[in-house]
Amino acid sequence: MGLKENLFADMQTAMRDKAATRLETIRLLRAAIQRREVDDQVELDDDGVLQIVQKMVKQCQDAAAQFSKGSREDLADKEKASIAILETYLPEPLSDQEVDILIQQAMQQTGAASMKDMGKVVGMIKARSRGRADMAKVSARIKSLLS
Repeated sequence: MGLKENLFADMQTAMRDKAATRLETIRLLRAAIQRREVDDQVELDDDGVLQIVQKMVKQCQDAAAQFSKGSREDLADKEKASIAILETYLPEPLSDQEVDILIQQAMQQTGAASMKDMGKVVGMIKARSRGRADMAKVSARIKSLLS
């Protein structure tokens, strides 16, 4: 079963269970997927759906941080609950050791020796990790190795 079909089944389950937060989050995700499909006039595959899930997780994390900064813990908690729901649709993240191995391989294959080569290394890792690595952390590690 594809990710979109899984989302539809989970939405139906959330309706039956009267899980309001889960239902709202899944509906927002399905709306974002549909919006992208209509805008780009394409049928998204699982990789495209994963990109949207990752984008929504990042948006929720940013919103939760802003709400916490504004002393609105109730809204921050709601965003954190949405993050937990969205993360169930993401693949298992790579461990730190696996990320380090990917970085070393990418640096060897690209011949990266300075900060000028950082883009090549990041691009290669992004393609290989397929959304399983936090690219902000990866970039920080590469930066520390290249500087």
